[in-house]
Amino acid sequence: MKSGNLSDTLEFLLLGLSEDPELQPLLFCLFLSVYLVSVVGNLLIILAIMYDSHLHTPMYFFLSDLAFVDICFTTTTIPKMLVNIQTRSKSISYAGCLTQICFVLTFAGLENGILVMMAFDRFVAICHPLGYNIIVNPKLCRLLVLLSFLISVLDALLHTLMALRLSFCTDLEIPHFFCELAHILKLACSDILINNILVYLVTSLLGVMPLSGIIISYTQIVSSVLKIPSAGGKYKAFSICGSHLRVVSLFYGTGFGVYLSSAATQSSRKSAIVSVMYTVVTPMMNPFIYSLRNKDMMGALRKLTSRI
Repeated sequence: MKSGNLSDTLEFLLLGLSEDPELQPLLFCLFLSVYLVSVVGNLLIILAIMYDSHLHTPMYFFLSDLAFVDICFTTTTIPKMLVNIQTRSKSISYAGCLTQICFVLTFAGLENGILVMMAFDRFVAICHPLGYNIIVNPKLCRLLVLLSFLISVLDALLHTLMALRLSFCTDLEIPHFFCELAHILKLACSDILINNILVYLVTSLLGVMPLSGIIISYTQIVSSVLKIPSAGGKYKAFSICGSHLRVVSLFYGTGFGVYLSSAATQSSRKSAIVSVMYTVVTPMMNPFIYSLRNKDMMGALRKLTSRI
């Protein structure tokens, strides 16, 4: 196969989840529905927190940020897939593909960071309740989100700029519904050793370390909760953390599932189907997880809908 740097005219082909023409209308309706539910659900969470002064606390500040990131995350991938199905075109430009990679990495990293902040918030609230208002103050919350955003952008730009140095072969088919860095590296004809080292290094720093921080936080939380004498107090403390634990399990579980499935199977299409969980299903489920069993959130949503 011929190779070369053809960035001016280069186009990739996004094969999607299936090439069966009969399945395309079903996929279009399914992903359009999921996208609308995700956007509307997360937008309602943001508006409810904005308009209810009782929810102007660090926990709900992080939750509104998470909802905003989820909207951006799904908007980065699903609309392009819907357009491709509707126009029966599978192409995406070289610049468009790298841009999509950059945004996906940015919002995935930012969601990762916000989940760590929420674990820190719960840790201080349960283990150090008397100093909570002093430690987790609005200024610190805004600073942590800004820091996470800057780290995520730098990480995404680093991977994107490293991808710019690659040359590609004539086979430019991506068995996925969006441009993912791992698939781009597989298509490259040039040496990708440095890119792979960078991927493993950054994954270790920005993936394993935050997860370790969450695990340590919840180890301390469980230890503190078990010291509470009353059963009602223990239930209340665990219920505060339940929603966050479910979201963390969903995000990291599906993320590691994608990694393990891509390592265990040679089928890129199966890996793409698994990746739907963390790029599409997780952002859609977050509003339900955080609102259905949260009395304050349900009350705020009822006020918002009656006002609308």
